[in-house]
Amino acid sequence: MKKFDFFNQYRDPVLILDNEFKSVYKNNDFNRRFKDFSDVKKFSHNINFDICPLDTGNLENYSPIYLAVTSHENFSAYISYETSPKKFLYFDLYSIKRGRYTIMFFLDVTPQAKLETLQKDNSKLKDELETLKSDNNELTNIKQKAQSQAIRIALINKVSNIIRQSINISEILNSALKELSIMFGAYKAYYAEYTDKTFVIKETYGEKNEAKSIDYDEHTSEIIEKDEISVSNCLIEYKNAPPLKQPVMRVIVPIFHLQKLIGIIVLLSYNKRELTEELEILEAISAQLSNAISRAELYQKNIQTVKELKKALEDLKAAQVQLINSEKMASLGQLVAGVAHEINTPVASIKSNNELFAKLIPQIQDEELKQMVESLNSIDKEAIQRINNMVISLKKFVRLDEAELQEANINKELDLTLELIRHETKNRIEVIKNYGNLPPIKCFPNALNQVFTNILVNACQSIKDKGTITITTLYEGETLTVSIKDTGCGIKSEDINKIFTAGFTTKGVGIGTGLGLAISQKIISQHNGEITVNSEIGKGSEFVITINSK
Repeated sequence: MKKFDFFNQYRDPVLILDNEFKSVYKNNDFNRRFKDFSDVKKFSHNINFDICPLDTGNLENYSPIYLAVTSHENFSAYISYETSPKKFLYFDLYSIKRGRYTIMFFLDVTPQAKLETLQKDNSKLKDELETLKSDNNELTNIKQKAQSQAIRIALINKVSNIIRQSINISEILNSALKELSIMFGAYKAYYAEYTDKTFVIKETYGEKNEAKSIDYDEHTSEIIEKDEISVSNCLIEYKNAPPLKQPVMRVIVPIFHLQKLIGIIVLLSYNKRELTEELEILEAISAQLSNAISRAELYQKNIQTVKELKKALEDLKAAQVQLINSEKMASLGQLVAGVAHEINTPVASIKSNNELFAKLIPQIQDEELKQMVESLNSIDKEAIQRINNMVISLKKFVRLDEAELQEANINKELDLTLELIRHETKNRIEVIKNYGNLPPIKCFPNALNQVFTNILVNACQSIKDKGTITITTLYEGETLTVSIKDTGCGIKSEDINKIFTAGFTTKGVGIGTGLGLAISQKIISQHNGEITVNSEIGKGSEFVITINSK
């Protein structure tokens, strides 16, 4: 897979398997080291390690490859690979879980294994050559140097692996402090970040982590600024600190990046001894920590940048929804104004004729005809009045001149909305009104009517045949609550968290735009409120709007 090609930069073999033990990727160093690799099973049979799984009859469980893939956490083991009869290579196996993939790193420790073998041989020779006093001192020195070198390599490799496997600054520092504390016998170790010409403790091992500013005397500060390790026996840990109960050895390791001081590692130990080769270890680890801290900080900055970009994208989407809403309402206002004008002209004429015709009815002599005409005239008069009421309702609904908050009776606004969607509910849906005693609320009535229309129309469309819509209003503690509950088909649980997303719709193609509820949520948010939904398939949905009227 191309997405794993960056593992070719590693100088150690890398093997990636999926959960089905299939080889997904092998880097160049793996192909070079294991030229005879054909399949995972055969490869696994050539690998041995000392861990013995208990209570298992499955021979595959004895394979570190099998344990690495089946483990729910990161896995590590010391393994041997048989290249030919009685010839082995030794590796530190480290595995990392990434989704359905297991990434395995094979760190070659064959020289170290051979070194350990040599150390064992040296121990045997020492026992045999104890009588040879003239050579005893020389052999002892060789052994000490070999051990010291092995410890130095092991510690540096261990810290290197920790740094390589993590990009979390806290994890990197805590692991490094732990290893250094063990090596130097330190009772306390901490990392202090250098900021604004002062040191601030960020990570502590051995004691409770406590962020505080510290400083050092002029002589110690000069040593740190020269990028040199400071080793001293002291009774005061740092400037203005309380005196210690007994002298301790204090080791301060400066950490520079691009010739800039970024922090220090401080080790405190009761073991007073001369440091020689340990200083080389500290210098090597300092260089590694410098790169790791800088890399981790850069990663954190990238995460922050991604978060900022996501927020900017969300703001852009919100602005897009608002723009669509504004354009939609502007177009609706122009349409309604035109329709109202076109309706008013013929209605005025019909109304005038109706009134004139009413004056002529008394002149009709035939009583039966007179009653029929009076009935028709009355029906026409009522129809004209209903048309007038409809036009007035439409004009009120699209009040585009509302640039400021206005006081409105929410119960009346709901009635206005119900009047406009009467064609959706007539002879099919029973509307139950549980209106509370509401005071006038400061709001944008036109915008709230749009919210009520979106929710009520959706409720009507969710009811296939006949059903009920219950509207409940309540005002308590300066909070307005409007509940609109239907007996429709309900919303799937996996769609509940998506319905307020712009562009998402549960309706068919060409029926819903996916903007209604997104716009509604934005309008309610502008009113210092929120809109929530509870739904159950087959039983219906309930939308609850709460607005703080403060």
